[in-house]
Amino acid sequence: MTRTTPPRPYDVESLFPALAECRRTATRLHPRPGDPKAQDSSVAGPMLWPADEPWPVCTAVHPKGTGHLLADVRRARRIHAASEGRKKTDEELALLATLQAGPHDASSGDADPIPLLAVAQLWARDIPDLTGPEGHDLLQVFWCPFEAHGPDQSVDVVLKWRRSEDIGTVLGDQPEPLVVGSPGCVPQPCELHPEQITEHEYLGLLPEDLQESIAEWEEGLLDEEEAEADFPTEYSSDLSLAPGWKVGGFATWHLTDPRPIDCTVCGTPMPPLLTAHYVEWDPASESWAPREDLRPDLFRHVITPTGVYLGRGYLRIHTCPADPFHPHRLSFQ
Repeated sequence: MTRTTPPRPYDVESLFPALAECRRTATRLHPRPGDPKAQDSSVAGPMLWPADEPWPVCTAVHPKGTGHLLADVRRARRIHAASEGRKKTDEELALLATLQAGPHDASSGDADPIPLLAVAQLWARDIPDLTGPEGHDLLQVFWCPFEAHGPDQSVDVVLKWRRSEDIGTVLGDQPEPLVVGSPGCVPQPCELHPEQITEHEYLGLLPEDLQESIAEWEEGLLDEEEAEADFPTEYSSDLSLAPGWKVGGFATWHLTDPRPIDCTVCGTPMPPLLTAHYVEWDPASESWAPREDLRPDLFRHVITPTGVYLGRGYLRIHTCPADPFHPHRLSFQ
């Protein structure tokens, strides 16, 4: 089903022509729970993975047997989805109470390899802002489902760029870990409904005089809208950066000061390739809500479709535009 982002409340380039130099396209993925196939672009769907190629694993040393059973995470989500819009039964509440974190796999040592989770499969044919190595038309994204890696204690992400014509026989039963660190590390299988939009640079990275002009405009707008709107229009929340899962676009720095994300090999600035955001739009405002989703019976179902919550809600994967095979980097908000 098509997803259509409404036009922005104001044409910011008409208001501030200098923003034309601070424009970039992004593709909103609009993930929605479904039953994607291996040939589809998806979040957490089956991968078009070659049967003769080893599945990626995590070999970092960290606790791997304590957390949540992956099967329990999925069982709890089924219960919540089935009871949406009604009170849970005593049987459902009792079952949810049994799905607790704890030691689940004593046989799994901290250094033992565990399969990575399939996170996203993205086809260049579907996603115009997916830029990878020349001739590669498929990106597969994996991560370890434990926020326990490196000094930042974050997930470990693996990217696999492919030429789809080289895949051959596809792996049938795809491995998964028994235990995960938290439910927020586990993406819900979702079909994608890509839509290309235009974004403008994060406010704090615009030229100082442009920031001042926007601030003055917002102050005047606040006076005009104060009597009519509970949430007046703002550049940062309504006019510049789309929320949700997306490919391309700009990065928001609303929780920390902006910091450079440069390639560790060649020093090239690295824009975000993929953003995984907890919510599809701000529940306090419907500015970015697709027209097709503005129905009361759909609202709760679609605002957090993937179930992923990493960092404080935002995970970004940055890649080098000079060479996408250079090591990627992560940033969180």
